[in-house]
Amino acid sequence: MRSVPSGFHVLIAAQFVSGLADNALLIVTIARLDELGAPLWWAPLLKLGFTLAYVLLAPFVGALADAWPKAHVMFVSNGLKAAACALLVAGGDPLLAFTLAGIGAAAYSPAKYGLVTELLPPARLVAANGWIEVCTVGAILLGTALGGLLVSPSAQTASAWMPPLADALLAGDAGGTRLLPALLTVLALFALAGVLNLCIPDSGARYPRVAPGRLLHQFADDNRRLWGDPAGRVSLAVTTLFWGVGATLQFVVLRWAEHSLGLDLHEAAGLQIATALGLIAGAVAAGRWLSLPNATRVLPLGIAMGLLVPWMTVIEHPLAAAPLLATVGACAGFFVVPMNALLQHRGHTLLSAGRSIAVQNFNENLGVLALLALYAALTAAGLPLPLLIWGLGGVVVLTMASIAALHRRQTRQGAHGPPLANATPENA
Repeated sequence: MRSVPSGFHVLIAAQFVSGLADNALLIVTIARLDELGAPLWWAPLLKLGFTLAYVLLAPFVGALADAWPKAHVMFVSNGLKAAACALLVAGGDPLLAFTLAGIGAAAYSPAKYGLVTELLPPARLVAANGWIEVCTVGAILLGTALGGLLVSPSAQTASAWMPPLADALLAGDAGGTRLLPALLTVLALFALAGVLNLCIPDSGARYPRVAPGRLLHQFADDNRRLWGDPAGRVSLAVTTLFWGVGATLQFVVLRWAEHSLGLDLHEAAGLQIATALGLIAGAVAAGRWLSLPNATRVLPLGIAMGLLVPWMTVIEHPLAAAPLLATVGACAGFFVVPMNALLQHRGHTLLSAGRSIAVQNFNENLGVLALLALYAALTAAGLPLPLLIWGLGGVVVLTMASIAALHRRQTRQGAHGPPLANATPENA
């Protein structure tokens, strides 16, 4: 990006390294559960605990991100994730450790996204969100790959990596795990992310502090205000739907690839790369060709994405599956990036940087939990996979069509408001 503060580039680097460590830690933690002989159903609990932290802490982490310089909040939050990794090194409970990482991530997010709105003018938000999306997806891909490499049989031989340190720690029964080199590698990544956090300059933005006893009341009021704003309501509805469907689609694609395409789990997971690459392409294109005033023009792409999903049921070969998933990802990336930028701008204008991201995280992760719970219930009830796929596509089409119709009605009534109003937070 041209003509942006140098602090934004450091923020991108810190986000990438931290995201890399987050996703590698997930794979290593799953391997640790397997090493301990834990039941298979424990692995999904890792995601549940991580996501619940976003939902339950949302009323508090937004105020926290606004109370102190956001780079400092990111540093402390990153330290919590590093502490989760250290807990695993010490032989601690994996579920407890990953929940601690979720707490750190929940506090990290409002500070990170809030800092974007403080460092950059509204006209740069779509392009900035495109870069953040590319960075995030890249960290997911490379972090997952790194985690897989770290837990591979060849990498689990500690003496091949660090003989003196590993032998000394294992001799002292440091958790009794052969995953020690993997955990120490992830811990080093968190340390690097912490250093980068300290290099991010202070934006200078300051907000009034709120008494702890008023946080829940204020958070409820923040939700009402953002949902009550026409532009905020449209963008928040879109991003909530996107993250809920995206999380569910991951499980659907894995199951579909195994049962319909005859792939094993490793090969099925590889199809996720096609979706991610498409999402990166869509995000880059949105950042290049779209600006904030025309952000809502991409709403029809959400409908297109929903129409593409059911085509999975007629595909029988992996070579045909990859282009379809890449196209779905491209549609998702192209329409969610401007929606995210619009939501950030409206939230920053109506509330504050940290509080608006906390509201966004609360709703999006609540959507993830709701759709995953519905998917699990329908799967447990024995609903055939093709019907699940058609149902998921139908939910996307109907919801996006409703959101688009609502937006058209608001535009005709003149209720949408100027998305590029250079206002400061109304309560500042």
